[in-house]
Amino acid sequence: MKLHAATILVIFWLGVFTVHMVKGSAGSQPMRNLSCVSLSTKQLNIRNLINYEKQQVPVNAIMFITTKGIRICVSPNQKWVQVAMKKIDQKRTTKGK
Repeated sequence: MKLHAATILVIFWLGVFTVHMVKGSAGSQPMRNLSCVSLSTKQLNIRNLINYEKQQVPVNAIMFITTKGIRICVSPNQKWVQVAMKKIDQKRTTKGK
C-alpha cells in the first residue's frame, strides 16, 4: 500500500515538473502578436507617431504606433516614412541622454 502511494506521488511530481518545463520553454520564446498584412496608403502626421517596428514577413512594412496606441502599417519605401523613422529615433536618443 505504501509503495503504491509513493509511486503515485512520484508520477504526480514528474507530471508537475514536465508541465513546468514545457511551459517555461514555450514562454521564453517571444511571439509577435500583430503583423502587417495590408498597408495604408495615407501619409500620417509625424507628430502623432511615438514608435515603430520593422517587419519583413508576411510583407515588408513599417508598423507605426500612434500616441493613442493605434498600429498602422505602411510601405518602408516612401520618403515620409524614412523621415518619420528618423524623427522617432532622434526623440529616443534625446530622451536617453
